[in-house]
Formats: sequence, C-alpha cells, structure tokens
Amino acid sequence: MKIESPAFTQDDLDKFFDEQLDRERLHLARRLEEASARLAAIAPRITSSEGGDHWSEHEVLAHIAVLSKFYGVMVHKITSGQMTEVDLLDATKLRDVAGEQTAALPTADIIRSIATDHSRTVKLLRELDATALRRTARLPTGEEVTAEFLVRYPLINHLEQHVEQLEQALR
Repeated sequence: MKIESPAFTQDDLDKFFDEQLDRERLHLARRLEEASARLAAIAPRITSSEGGDHWSEHEVLAHIAVLSKFYGVMVHKITSGQMTEVDLLDATKLRDVAGEQTAALPTADIIRSIATDHSRTVKLLRELDATALRRTARLPTGEEVTAEFLVRYPLINHLEQHVEQLEQALR
C-alpha cells in the first residue's frame, strides 16, 4: 500500500472532511425522505382525537408537523447566515403552543404540511455545501450549535423516533 499521508496538506485534509460531510448531508436527506414516506404510509390510519394524559397519535402527528417546520426553517436560516443566535428553550416553548393549534387541524391537512416542509428541507440538504452545514448559531449559554447538528438530531432523529412510536401504536 502506498503511503500518502506525508504529502497531505491541511488543504487536503479540509477537502477530505468536506467530502465526508457532503456524503453525510446526502445521507441525511435520504433519511428524512424515508421517514417522511413511512409517516405518509401510516397517516391514513391516524384518527383525530385527544390523548388525555398522553399524546394521541393525532397529537404526535401535530408535534411532528411543528418540529419539522421549526427545525427546517432554523436550519435554513443558519445555513444561509440569516440566524447567528438561537434560544432553543424559548423556541421550544413557542413550538409547543403551535403544536396545540396544529392538533386542531384535520389529519390530512397536517400530513400535507409535513410533506411540504420535509420536501423543502430535503431540497435544501441536497443543495447545501459543507461550509453552510457547518455554520453555527450561538445559544444563550455561549455554546454554539451547527446546522448539521440541528438537522441530524432534533429534526431527523426526533422525527424517526416519533414515526417508530406511531408505527408501534398503529399495529
């Protein structure tokens, strides 16, 4: 095997990491599409109802709609440089109020909204470059969060978690 590392420069290493993040970006887009398709497949079985002490399937769907829009817009704003600071705790509280309002909508309307927001975020992920995905927003704690972190964990992982929850509940 030819050893190539002695000739590597910092620029080569940066390009390598950019390539890896680009691969991951496309993988994230596929994961979002797949979770969205799974959700669309089970959505016709979700009925409008209140869950009482726990969220009903319809309320989980409303939560998915709000988090999909919330994090999709946030990722867009961070990657485009429009947002450099974010208070996730305050935003989460506002998101929950929006979830109550969304839960009042018919299931079909919620599903359409989710599909639109997921399509927009998938398109964004396919068009971004690694630099944009690395952009950050400062939290009130002084820490920074990357757009990549937000799309991976609070959006896609969280979405997949709730899709699995709905799939199990609707068996």
